[in-house]
Amino acid sequence: MRLGETGRMNAAINVTPLVDVVLVLLIVFMVMAPQMRTGPEVNLPETAKPRDQGDERGRILVTLDESGKVWIDDHQVAPEKFGESLRAAVGDQPDPRVVIRSDARLKFGDVRRTMVAIEEAGFSGVGLIADSAGATTGGE
Repeated sequence: MRLGETGRMNAAINVTPLVDVVLVLLIVFMVMAPQMRTGPEVNLPETAKPRDQGDERGRILVTLDESGKVWIDDHQVAPEKFGESLRAAVGDQPDPRVVIRSDARLKFGDVRRTMVAIEEAGFSGVGLIADSAGATTGGE
């Protein structure tokens, strides 16, 4: 540009900074996604060799905390409304999988009562979540 000459504007968009920001956000969400659990934090029982837990899509997570309170996904549920709340959480999912995540300090009778309530609500094949022996939990 010379002295006294009018300058022309460059209307080109530089997408490199946009791509950089999107990639950083993608990496952040990929790292954080496994730690975004629903429900209260519980101390899971340990087993010698638990089977692969499978992916979490399409499953309904029932959690029993250390005081025996029942949660469906991240909502606390009254025991008398458990069956209807479980059916509402499933909605119209075909072949839903119900999985129990229970605190290790609970007695088995508490877990068994929840399993019976799930079966009475019309679901079969309840799964249990456990940690591998010697593994550390996310909250500790």
